[in-house]
Order: sequence, then structure tokens, then C-alpha cells
Amino acid sequence: MKFAYWVPNVSGGLVVSKIEQRTDWGYDYNRRLAVLAENNGFEYALSQVRYIASYGAAYQHESTSFSLALLLATQRLKVIAAVHPGLWQPGVLAKLLATADHLSGGRAAVNVVSGWFKDEFTKLGEPWLEHDERYRRSEEFIRVLREIWTSDHAEFRGDFYRLHDFDLKPKPVVTEKRSHPEIFQGGNSTAARAMAGRVSDWYFSNGKDFEGASEQLTEVNANARRHGRGVRFGLNGFLIARDTETEAREVLREIVAKADHEAVRGFGSAVQQAGQSTGNRTGMWQDSSFEDLVQYNDGFRTGLIGTPEQVATRIVEYRRRGVDLLLLGFLHYLEEVEYFGREVLPIVRELEARADRSAGVPEPVLAN
Repeated sequence: MKFAYWVPNVSGGLVVSKIEQRTDWGYDYNRRLAVLAENNGFEYALSQVRYIASYGAAYQHESTSFSLALLLATQRLKVIAAVHPGLWQPGVLAKLLATADHLSGGRAAVNVVSGWFKDEFTKLGEPWLEHDERYRRSEEFIRVLREIWTSDHAEFRGDFYRLHDFDLKPKPVVTEKRSHPEIFQGGNSTAARAMAGRVSDWYFSNGKDFEGASEQLTEVNANARRHGRGVRFGLNGFLIARDTETEAREVLREIVAKADHEAVRGFGSAVQQAGQSTGNRTGMWQDSSFEDLVQYNDGFRTGLIGTPEQVATRIVEYRRRGVDLLLLGFLHYLEEVEYFGREVLPIVRELEARADRSAGVPEPVLAN
């Protein structure tokens, strides 16, 4: 299992609650956190993207510049910058990420966000497309990025973007594990799952229990196989590990009890309206409860709450079901990332090793 963390480059922390959060959205805090995270088992970090104040997030640092700063502050951490097609021209982003990739030795990545918050587009004078059209645009966006990064004479003719004999130099860093920066994508709808199968390297899911994660995995993998591809699967989770289960459950109870009701309801109204615009109403947050929305990507649903042993056991079960990466949020980042690396991760690795040894044992030969 690989681990990523949500970069708190947006004020308000990772829960829409008035509970104390010893987490800061500023750069000095985040630089310290990035170094701590890469030394405590985290391979990736995801910089959030918000363009205007919304639902408890009064202030926001821009994702690509913040990601580059974190790349330069670390040695191994891969930093994923979230971007919106429609607010970015893909050729410009391709150039920016190629530069960031060289400056960081091949550690830049991108998360293509189709968008759910209408105001982020309309208040900038940009059109707000219908749901499936936003995913069509995102798919073209990804195809253009990949074409620019891998072709010396890039060509593309689509409904949203055009390329005419475009040659980007320098191209991104090429390694044994990747030919260009990894491309992540989120979403929950049928359109999102189909798009992931066609073009994305990674598919991010909102928080899900075992059954929900397995259902999405099955569909995304089937879509990928139809196109002769493979897609890796990332799952959102909010992790509360404490020395006792009672302590962990009490933290969750307090987070929800102190929820910012106005902000949670406003967020819920916005995202559920966006999800209902899908033809079969399979968009993100469609069945989210008030409690789910207090962690705005349904992170409580993944159930990573309890003692280190309980959390580690659940993580390994997600791995068994095909989850490749957990994207984690925390209440008090510095303290809890270090606790994760010290108390939870060693148990995860031991359980993984035990499961792999068990899977590798040959069946006994029966005597005649």
C-alpha cells in the first residue's frame, strides 16, 4: 500500500468543524510537514485546489506553485498539483509541470479536477459546462498533456483543444517507472469511471467502505481492460489513530458535534446539486450524510478510526481488495503523521508481509 496526504494549503483544516485543529495552511508549516511525511512512510502529497473562499475555506494557496515549493523542500516526496481544465490551458500546464519535474528530479504529478463548484468558473467569467461535458473536456485535457509530453510533433484535434506540430522542450524526466508525470483523476459518476479507464494513470475515489470501494474498483478496472490499459486506485480516508479505540471514537464524536453546520449544509447543497446533474445520479456525494460531509471527501466512511492495530488491519484489507494508495487527512497533522509512521505503518508492513507469505505458500501435495 502506498500513502499520500492531503496538503493543508487551504485554511480550515480537513474537517468542516469548529474543533481545535493544530494544522496550519501556511508554507512554513507545510514545508515542515512535507519533510516529516516523507520520513514517515508517505510517498505522495496532494495539493488542494480552491480559487475562492467557500464552506469554511477562507484562504487558499494556489496548488501548482505550492506543489513546486514542497518539491524543492523535499528529496523523495512526489507532489500532485490539482488543476481545473477550463481554468488552465493544457499546453501552459504541460510546460510548467515539465519544468517542475526537472527541478525536482522527476517527482511532479497532476490531479485533473473536472470541477463541482460553479462559482469558481462563473465568477472568473468562464462557462459552467454540463456535468458530462466537464468530463469530456477533462479527457481531452489529459490526452493533450500526454501528447505534448511524449511527442516531438504533437498533434490533437478535439472539441475543446487543438495542437498543431507542437514540440515541448525539455520534455519531463523519463524514468524506468514512468514516461511522464503521473496523471491522477477523481470523480464518482459513470462518466468519471469511464474516463479513468480510457486515459488516467490513477483514479481517486471519495471515502468508501469495503463494499463501495470494491464496486468502484470493479467498474474502473473493467473500463480500463476494454481499452487495453491498467488504472491504479486511490481511496480517500480521514485517519484517527489513538492508543485506545475509545479515544479515537471520542475524537470523531467531537469533530461531528462541533461541526460548522452552516458551512457543511452549504457545501452539501452545492456538491449534491452537482452530482444530481448526472444522468443516473451517480455523482460524488450523492448518498453522503451530514456526518460524511463534515470531512468534505467522505473520509470518515473509510473507517480508519481506532487503535493502530485496528487501523492497520483495515488498511491491509483495502489492499487485499485492490486499493493501491490511501489519500489521508488528519486533525493535527504534525503529531498524527509522526504517530502514523511510528505506530501504524510498522503494523501495516508486517501484516502485508504476512499476507504475501501466506499467498506465496504452495498447495500441499496430496499422497495417492
